[in-house]
Formats: sequence, C-alpha cells, structure tokens
Amino acid sequence: MTIPSPQSPQNPAPQNPAPQNPAPQSSGSQWSGSQSAGPWSAGPRAPRSGGSGGGLARGLQRVTASALGPYQSAVVRIGFAATYLFFLLRELPHRHELYGPDSPWHWDLARQLTEGNRAFSVLMWTDSTVWFEAVYALTLLSAAALMLGWRTRTMSVLFMVGVLSVQNRSIFMGDGGDNVVHLMAIYLVLTRCAQVWSLDARRAARNARRAAEGLPPLRDIVGPVLWAPLGYVLVTATAMGGLGGTPWLPALLWILWLSAVVWWAVDRYLPRSEFRTLLDVLANLAHNATLAVIMAEVCLIYATAGWYKIQGSRWQDGTALYYPLNLDYFTPWPALSDILGASGLMVMVLTYGTVIVQVAFPFTLFNRRVKNVLLVVMICEHAGIALLLGLPFFSMAMIAADAVFLPTAFLVWLGTRATLGRRRLLSRLPGRSRTPGKPGAPTRADGRSADGPARDGHGGTEEPRLQAGGGGHTLVG
Repeated sequence: MTIPSPQSPQNPAPQNPAPQNPAPQSSGSQWSGSQSAGPWSAGPRAPRSGGSGGGLARGLQRVTASALGPYQSAVVRIGFAATYLFFLLRELPHRHELYGPDSPWHWDLARQLTEGNRAFSVLMWTDSTVWFEAVYALTLLSAAALMLGWRTRTMSVLFMVGVLSVQNRSIFMGDGGDNVVHLMAIYLVLTRCAQVWSLDARRAARNARRAAEGLPPLRDIVGPVLWAPLGYVLVTATAMGGLGGTPWLPALLWILWLSAVVWWAVDRYLPRSEFRTLLDVLANLAHNATLAVIMAEVCLIYATAGWYKIQGSRWQDGTALYYPLNLDYFTPWPALSDILGASGLMVMVLTYGTVIVQVAFPFTLFNRRVKNVLLVVMICEHAGIALLLGLPFFSMAMIAADAVFLPTAFLVWLGTRATLGRRRLLSRLPGRSRTPGKPGAPTRADGRSADGPARDGHGGTEEPRLQAGGGGHTLVG
C-alpha cells in the first residue's frame, strides 16, 4: 500500500558500471562479471581496514548502504507470484467449490474457525458471491502484477492480503506448498524485490536518465491514485474490526500505508536531506533482515523434514518412496511410476538420497561448491515430485524458495540469455528493426549490432537496478 518513489537526483542508478567493480549494478539484461556465490555477495564494498572494528564497520556499511541479493529477491518474487497465479488460474473453474459459496466448508463454519484462531480473511466480511468473485479476481491480478514488478510495493501488499484471505477461507484445501506461499507472501512485503527484472526498475532507469540530464523525474500519478482508495478501505476495515484478531497484521498494514505518505513527501520536498538517507537505511535494513529470515526459513524446512524422515522406519529401510508410487492419488503417470517402483535399487537410492540431501543442506551453506551441488539436486528432486507425484505447485513453491541461494553470477547470466533470446525473437517479427538503434541493422551472435556495440556494451539493453528507494517495496516505502 505504499507509493513507489522516483529515483533521487543526487544518487542516480549507475548507467555504465566501472570494469573494476564486479558487483552487479544492472538488471539481468547485463552481464556484470560477478562471481559471487549468493545474495550476501551483492552490493558495494567498503574500503578494507585492519582489526575487528574495521570488519564490523564494513559489515554495517554493507547491510545499511544497499539492499543485498537483488537478483535472488527478484527470483523469489517472480517464483511465488507465478506459483500462485498459475494455481488460481488452474482452479478457476472450481473456485466456488474450493473457496466460494459452494464449498463443503461452508461460510458459517469458516467464520467460526477464523473467530476461534483469530485468522484474517476479507472473504469473511460477507458471504456475497459478488464479493468472492471480486476478491478472487483481485488476488489473481495482484499476483500477475507482482510477477511483472508493476507497482511492486502496492501489489505485494494486495498479494499478501489475497493469499491470506483465500487460504484462511478454506484451510483444509491445498498442501505443504500453501504454507510456504503463505509465509513468503508476508516476507515479500518487507523486501525490495523489484530492484531488477521488473517494470518498476525500468521506470526508475528512465528517471535516472532524466536526472543525469538535469530534468526532474516524471510525476507519479498512479501511486497516489492507488494509495488513496486503499487507505479508505484500511480505515473502514479497522473501524469495523475486519482485520482479524491478531495485532501484528493491522499494525503492519498501517505502517506500510503511512510510510507511503512519509516517503512521497520526503521525495518531493526533501529529496537531498539526511532524512531521505535515513529512510533508505531503514529500508535496506528491513530488506536484508527479511532476506536472512527467508534463508533461515528454507534451512528450517529442510532440516525438520530430513530429521523427521530419519525417525521413520520406512525411511530407515529405504522403502519409503515405494508406497506413494503405488497410490492412485499420487500417480499422474502410472506407467512411469511402475517403471521406477519396480527397481528396488532406484527406490533405495532415491529414498536415502532425499534424507541425506535435506539433512546436509543447512550445513553446506558456507561451502559454495557443495552448496551449489546440493541446490541442483534439490531442484531436480522437486521437479521429480511434480512429475511423479502430481504436486506441481508444491514443487514450484519450493524451487522458488530454493532460488534465494542461487549464485548471483548464474542469475545474471540467465538474465542475459533471456534478454538476448527475447531480442532475437522480436527481431524476427515483421516490421520490427533488428536492433534498438538503426532499423534493419543486423545483429551478431553476441547481441551487438554490426556497426557498433549494444547500448550497455554487454549485449543487452541497459536497465540499472534501483538504488536509494527505487521501485522495490519495503517497510518504509
């Protein structure tokens, strides 16, 4: 419910990162040469100084001067928004039976449950079918907008409200992946996950170019238009007691909404003040702390799952995988399940391998190479669960959570490949020029035009990542 602030003129996003700085300063469309192994390797580095005091100062500089892990947080945003978007689209024909007026878990039963456990759901405000359709459609649209990174701060709050409302309406629907989406929807509100790979990042880049030319930033009209009616809804819901029985959610929503006013006013009237810098520091601290919580949450999920499996007799004798492969509910491809289940050696290897990987992963985070190997194994494991057991959305949610540990260099390379692929695809369309520069200019395999380099010098359109309160959403704006 906060308003994206324009790029501050005194701190524009870098347009051409210096070759000696390996930290990524642009979106995935530009290869920065970073060889970092995870989210904590991104961001500016303070000058080295001796002693423990110097190390502490460097650490404080990193966590306050920048929002770390811009690519990792962007992948988490895209992954969870896409997961819930596809889930809502798949259940669109069955929405009334799952969460609507035709659900076996009737509205009166849901109302009694939410009053007992003090859960939040805007679907409990009324049992009107029109209201249910509006909430379902708004949740679907907010998931799509969050995936694209459009007005990410506002859409992240609407996405959180939609996820909590739909899931708390019928808590007996879904699987373990819903719990992960539930938690991550709350965490994303506090992160600056639109620094790269988002429409907000493109808008911030345009404002940065205008600032470099001495022009004022483009006036934001959409932000206040979104902020005003959402504030009216928040006031009404608070007055009518419709925000659930727990105090943390109303407090969070009010902080997010009021911070929009502060951020907008400071950005407009005091863009070069120390208070503006303080807002950036608080925003970076909120982002970095939340990113650490997400990483700890993923480790906790795997650690608890692995240690609970160790206590089961079927996991100890290596036959646990055999039983779900022979249940009709978990066999979308019976022939494939029969082939895998017929091999006792394969069942034993996969059973023991699952336990070993889940138990070992939290202990490998400080060894980059081992961590990356286990990360690939776990992603393949979830892909196998989606294929063999018919749990695609659970697997998508867990893969999106695992993405917080992906190396920055790999994500930058992946973004570069995606940009080049998109450019080549668009160049084949009739009436489109080969390059953004001269119409009809041929394109080489490395993304450069035949008569000159690409705009960013690396084969991709330059899109600086947001700095100093750009389009990422955060606690203070």
